[in-house]
Amino acid sequence: MSLLDNYEGLRFEIERLVQENEELKKLVHLMQENNELKAVLNIPVENLSNISRETPSLFATQIPLRKTVILEESEKEEEETQAELVAYNWRFPLSNLMARPSTTGAFKAKKEGEEGKFRFAIDRGGTFTDVFAQCPGGRVRVLKLLSEDPANYQDAPTEGIRRILEQECSMTLPRDMPLDTSRIAWIRMGTTVATNALLERCGERMALLVTQGFKDLLHIGNQARKDLFDLRVPMPQVLYEEVVEVDERVVLYQPGEPGAGTPIQGTTGDFLEIKRPVDLGSLRGKLKDLLARGIRSLAVVFMHSYMWAQHEQQVGALAQELGFDHVSLSSDVMPMVRIVPRGHTACADAYLTPTIQRYLKGFSKGFQGNLKDVQVLFMRSDGGLVPMKNFSGSRAVLSGPAGGVVGYAVTTYSAEGRHPVIGFDMGGTSTDVSRYAGDYEHVFEASTAGITIQAPQLDINTVAAGGGSRLFFRSGLFVVGPESAGAHPGPACYRKGGPLTVTDANLVLGRLLPSSFPCIFGPNEDQPLSIEASKKALDAVTAEVKTFMAQGSYGGDVMIPEEVAMGFIRVANEAMCRPIRALTQARGHDPSVHVLACFGGAGGQHACAIARSLGMDTVHIHRSQIQTEKFLHLRYQRTDCALMVSARRHPPTPYSSQEGDFGTAFTERYQEEFGFIIPERPVLVDDVRVRGMGLSGLKLDHPVQAQNEPPRVDLVTQCYFEGGYQKTPVYQLGELNQGHQLPGPCLIIDSNSTILVEPGCHAEVTKTGDIRITVGAQSLTSVSSRLDPIQLSIFSHRFMSIAEQMGRILQRTAISTNIKERLDFSCALFGPDGGLVSNAPHIPVHLGAMQETVQFQIHHLGENLHPGDVILSNHPRAGGSHLPDLTVITPVFWPGQPYPVFFVASRGHHADIGGITPGSMPPHSTMLQQEGAIFLSFKLVEKGVFQEEAVAEILRAPGKIPGCSGTRNLHDNLSDLRAQVAANQKGIQLVAELIGQYGLDVVQAYMDYIQTNAELAVRDMLRAFGKGRQAQGLPLEVKAEDHMDDGSPICLLVKIDPVKGSAIFDFSGTGPEVCGNLNAPRAITLSALIYCLRCLVGQDIPLNQGCLAPVDVVIPPGSILDPSLDAAVVGGNVLTSQRIVDVILAAFGACAASQGCMNNVTLGNDHVGYYETVAGGTGAGPGWHGRSGVHSHMTNTRITDPEILESRYPVILRRFELRVGSGGKGLFQGGDGVVRELLFREEAMLSVLTERRAFQPYGLHGGEAGAPGLNLLIRKDGRTISLGGKTSVTVFPGDVFCLQTPGGGGYGDPKKPASLSVPGSKSHTICFSARGSIFDYQQAQECV
Repeated sequence: MSLLDNYEGLRFEIERLVQENEELKKLVHLMQENNELKAVLNIPVENLSNISRETPSLFATQIPLRKTVILEESEKEEEETQAELVAYNWRFPLSNLMARPSTTGAFKAKKEGEEGKFRFAIDRGGTFTDVFAQCPGGRVRVLKLLSEDPANYQDAPTEGIRRILEQECSMTLPRDMPLDTSRIAWIRMGTTVATNALLERCGERMALLVTQGFKDLLHIGNQARKDLFDLRVPMPQVLYEEVVEVDERVVLYQPGEPGAGTPIQGTTGDFLEIKRPVDLGSLRGKLKDLLARGIRSLAVVFMHSYMWAQHEQQVGALAQELGFDHVSLSSDVMPMVRIVPRGHTACADAYLTPTIQRYLKGFSKGFQGNLKDVQVLFMRSDGGLVPMKNFSGSRAVLSGPAGGVVGYAVTTYSAEGRHPVIGFDMGGTSTDVSRYAGDYEHVFEASTAGITIQAPQLDINTVAAGGGSRLFFRSGLFVVGPESAGAHPGPACYRKGGPLTVTDANLVLGRLLPSSFPCIFGPNEDQPLSIEASKKALDAVTAEVKTFMAQGSYGGDVMIPEEVAMGFIRVANEAMCRPIRALTQARGHDPSVHVLACFGGAGGQHACAIARSLGMDTVHIHRSQIQTEKFLHLRYQRTDCALMVSARRHPPTPYSSQEGDFGTAFTERYQEEFGFIIPERPVLVDDVRVRGMGLSGLKLDHPVQAQNEPPRVDLVTQCYFEGGYQKTPVYQLGELNQGHQLPGPCLIIDSNSTILVEPGCHAEVTKTGDIRITVGAQSLTSVSSRLDPIQLSIFSHRFMSIAEQMGRILQRTAISTNIKERLDFSCALFGPDGGLVSNAPHIPVHLGAMQETVQFQIHHLGENLHPGDVILSNHPRAGGSHLPDLTVITPVFWPGQPYPVFFVASRGHHADIGGITPGSMPPHSTMLQQEGAIFLSFKLVEKGVFQEEAVAEILRAPGKIPGCSGTRNLHDNLSDLRAQVAANQKGIQLVAELIGQYGLDVVQAYMDYIQTNAELAVRDMLRAFGKGRQAQGLPLEVKAEDHMDDGSPICLLVKIDPVKGSAIFDFSGTGPEVCGNLNAPRAITLSALIYCLRCLVGQDIPLNQGCLAPVDVVIPPGSILDPSLDAAVVGGNVLTSQRIVDVILAAFGACAASQGCMNNVTLGNDHVGYYETVAGGTGAGPGWHGRSGVHSHMTNTRITDPEILESRYPVILRRFELRVGSGGKGLFQGGDGVVRELLFREEAMLSVLTERRAFQPYGLHGGEAGAPGLNLLIRKDGRTISLGGKTSVTVFPGDVFCLQTPGGGGYGDPKKPASLSVPGSKSHTICFSARGSIFDYQQAQECV
């Protein structure tokens, strides 16, 4: 059925909704100005003109913020078609929705002319292409072939169709002749063409046209780096080749502002002012230059174009007039607020759409008439299908994976009694997980390959590299990925010299049979898989394991290769369970009630083990009329967490909209997602969405016949499981019939995959030919407290998963913006001695500090720790970083144990705890009491009772100090503290489960072992560094010195012992405590040291107490790094911490200095307050240039989007671009800082807290220093004033603050290339590209 066939019915249904729903009438008026929407809906103008133009009363007192009108053409694969109208993004209270009558309409799908023809569904993946064909008469054919095989065919989907037609019709179809389409009813395809072009950066040459002053905006992005510990700061390349700044500017209108122009109303209802009309004359010449250089695709991105698109439209018309092939206007592609993600989305569209169009053109040429008479639909990222001509780049990135989600939603959810389903798609290149529980889980903004795309997308989480994940043995730990062998050279068994991978391990264990794979491997792609190559690669790693175990006190016998391979499989399975837990447990869902829907070529070998680990009892492996639904995007007032809500399961009440009870639906969904509701706050509607669906009804006409005899055993092989080899029968899936029962162990093989049914599991064939596996209970395996490297790797994942799930509970139950939305918190697990075991997320300034806090309480309270106690602390002397970071610690007792057996803790940044300024981060504090409430060791919960009155009294106490205030938001403080207690309780529950499974002695032993593993990694690094210096005749003592801008020295002498792999870090000579707030508590120095050690190790290691075990730290008491009890410290946390890192890295010669500053800027007046930190340049190093315009080292804070900044605060952002030339020169150049100019529109107080204004970021080994920063205030009368590094000043309308941040230092003399033994960043190999809500959540956590 053609989607276009349904549009007529859908159009009438939307018109009915418009006539009966006052809110939607407003939306249809705006369609009159949206030609694209009118063309799609084909709504005659006369049908629009009879709708009243009166503004509905519900909008009378509310100012709308933004709107979006998009019709999304799509058709759900094998199930339904859908067209989605994203209506206007008006902000109004939910209570304003009034009840109205409603009717429904239904329209039949047309299926004319399909009888007797082939229907093809194709998944073109990164490695393989799978072709599903329903032949005339109902016969099903499935074919797998390589996605890229240029020696044999040009296009895999076309070749698959050709082969099936040739075989089924018994005729010869030459490859060089277009295929006859008379036998084809339709083709539906999911493709990774767009994804691959984005990952490999091989899309269309294109240019970005952007508002003047913002040429580097997309380069800077949100200014956060992707990998906290990689000194190279690798960042995704931008998609554009050239940038053209366009002289134009639109700003929000401010009544009464001197010199204000004529207001114009935007599509959101907001009023704007044209500061500068677009200069088309000068732009014409620039566009001609682009054409002359061969650039024929453009992305146009102007400030505030989401609500006033005329400037973009004028430029688009000019570009088309000049002959550009493709122009993507951000106001058309995705007219949503926030210029950075909208700009990335427009660039992705301009970059990918021409590439997709070329692919579609080439695909069409393989068929007669260019497929003119065949319905061809492509899967989009949101799970719907779209006609080929409308398949565009920004909506195609998840085309391939989305097909899998839609497929299992259709086949598994219903087949398994409507139980919620976890999709597990493990291919050769990547592993995707997703969830379906009756509704598709969408996200409306997600990052892929470093590009943030604003568009509806199924929430598909790429969490591992699939069968190509590389296997390593590092410092006693079995490590799986994230590096990947890729499609080329691929795993070792591909015969192209590839590394050891998960696929190789499965092959050696007998879980894959070479005979079941086509002979497509080797240099000439004509050989079978090589088990010999896999064994050779595995033997090499086994030798590493044996050597390491011989050096330590490991229990058990020497491991054989099969045990090593089995260990890697177990670790890989546990690594893949972690994100599934994040998708379920961390969001309030029990994973054990889910069904695991397994697909992808590699998934079948792991499904039973993963289901068993998660407590699931079922694995499902599939053999390969119009309705409308309304959604509201709802959120509580003063929060940013909006949820897209349907009232489908909530019928209308007398107090709700006639379309359903959206209020109840929202509160239930909010309670489920976050664990609480806020009944006293109004609920706001951000936007309205209407989705139309039509069933297409693809079904298998002939179910699989029932069995009448036992299944034929194709052969019996030997597979390795825990305990050794077992006889394993092999069955061919094509020979199995309905009702066949297959006890494990066994292998089920078809042309697409191999399914492993493990011992204790039982498979059966359903009536549709699917495989349903019942997973048996996990046999209890005795694990002793003696160290086992495989078990160590598994416990490493389990410990990290506990910390991660604690974090999700904290985020769900907290109420403040800082914790719930900015994710400024850490959760951690500690051993009985208070030593850090696991910590998530990895916020650099928290890494060592929380351990200091827990250990302080152990020593301070001693015997005064009892069951039911929870401790609250924030004092710098007790391991605190700065006062707003409140740490909640719970000691955990176990029956029969007199002392705590472990500790859990959570540290959260509270928005205000009192002090001399709102936010509790004053720039001019001189004593600790001015920075807020102080808790040295306070029992927040005593004997199980929350001490609300006592803690409230301490939070109000700063108000007793002259010039200070108590906490300004006691309610949020108390709510967040309760959330921290709840997070700790979750951690206790999860560790108790571990103890119940393994025993207390085993869990505590592995807490120690995981710390020892981190210690080994650091010792290896220190040993290699020391031996490298010895080999060059250099001393084993290294030292460095740098200065704060006030002249205070930070001195370091490091003494290396290359035999023990240890070091002494001696900060003697460091300057004394200062009168201001640059003093850094001891915990800050330890955090900076752990951060540096992790960077120098250069690979992923557990970040825990063990990192500091090989080092002794000497900090002189009374110095700026160990100040007195009452010293002010807020600046030490954000500024001095950076200088400590600079000094440590200088001593090791790892890289030149980065900007060494967080550039803290605060502005506010009586009714508004704003705080930001601003990026700069990073230092260059041996083999790499510094990165420009990014945060470095101890901070990674995201910056507010320019459009949000201007809409919420009385400023205009005039410039935000790179400070060209500020990076130090050298063999490798330092990264440039940025220039950021704020024009003030109201009187306000401006405060700056910055460093590196006097002392430049150093260069290294002949490289030049980076430029120092500069803070300028340009008064309205033209005077320019240098503000210095730290000041507060009153600013007036028309004044401009110009912030110029420091550049990074250069590395190496170009005339004398330096070569030193320097530990440093990880080696850069192929890694899978993580994506999805889990990845975005992790990135957001590490950006605070």
